[in-house]
Amino acid sequence: MTQNPAFSKVIQLVDHITNTWNPKMKWMWGEALFGYALSELDNYLGSNRYTAFLTAYCDYYVAHPPKINQSDTVAPGLITYVMGRKTGRCDYQKLTCRVLDYIKNEPRLLEDSVNHLGNSFVGKCYPKSIWVDSLMMFSVFPAIVAKNEQDEQLMEIAARQPRIMAKYMQDPSDKLWYHAYWVHQKTHYPKHKLFWGRGNGWVMAALPMILDQIGDHPERETIIRIFQETSQALKPYQRSDGAFETIINRPGKTYRELSFTALVAYGFLTGVRHQWLDSTYLEQGLKAFQAVQTAIVEKNGEWLLPEISGPTIPLPLFPYLGYKWIPRGNNWAYGLAAVIFAAIEQDRYYQTHKTQKKDETR
Repeated sequence: MTQNPAFSKVIQLVDHITNTWNPKMKWMWGEALFGYALSELDNYLGSNRYTAFLTAYCDYYVAHPPKINQSDTVAPGLITYVMGRKTGRCDYQKLTCRVLDYIKNEPRLLEDSVNHLGNSFVGKCYPKSIWVDSLMMFSVFPAIVAKNEQDEQLMEIAARQPRIMAKYMQDPSDKLWYHAYWVHQKTHYPKHKLFWGRGNGWVMAALPMILDQIGDHPERETIIRIFQETSQALKPYQRSDGAFETIINRPGKTYRELSFTALVAYGFLTGVRHQWLDSTYLEQGLKAFQAVQTAIVEKNGEWLLPEISGPTIPLPLFPYLGYKWIPRGNNWAYGLAAVIFAAIEQDRYYQTHKTQKKDETR
């Protein structure tokens, strides 16, 4: 492989994290996506670089069985499933089966979608609702399992989610996504045109991942159309520095947010590679990734990915301030996952581009 400085920088960041973090991370969505991204990075590199870290995570939860009671605690099945396949460990597979049981049997709240917060404590207090987050936390995992295990029930669940969620959360004119839909109140939330960045980022990452798994399923063309509409809607909001802001349609009034920016970079670059998006998205995808990777810094031996907003809930009161005032921090697990996904796509482009240039000079 030709040396790619931007990709190498991300590897240095990831190596620092896996060498310094305790692998007994939370059984939660952010850590789940980070672990899954590590497994995808190992696959891309053809290595076992992060296997020990991920098996230690799985071992901990074999010994300390987690609660699986909402979409956010479904996501860790991504790790137990891929590591179960990699290692053949039956105890990992048992954890995976608990997650799959929740996906298949949790009562449906709206069509085939579940209450995002499930039967957790918060879920009992918050309005019953579906969230855009579930496209990533609840839908990607069953798509992967369905393809590998030829599970038709899981395939139907995974393939239907984008259409259902777009019906209730994608604005019909702006084509951007609201954070949630409150079922009993019969309204998207926020009620006004207020579009949270990272939620739209989950759309940009999850839809290509689902498309990669479902083959020629009847929902395929609908998902591609939704992906294209969302991509086109995001295009005008990219800042001159390549980044996107935490509230998409309030440019200059909030702050740039790099987990969202990385997810858009991944979506644009993946879309161009698969020809779901035209070549005009390539420059914007590369520019978004550039904004993220140049922000990665090394200070006193510590590698940091900054400007990641903390976990975000659609507040029942003052949602605008709820988004605007969420503080940013370094090395949130889901931000690391986003930059890994984007870095893999950027390196795919880099390697292909370098090969083409060499061929042209011969």
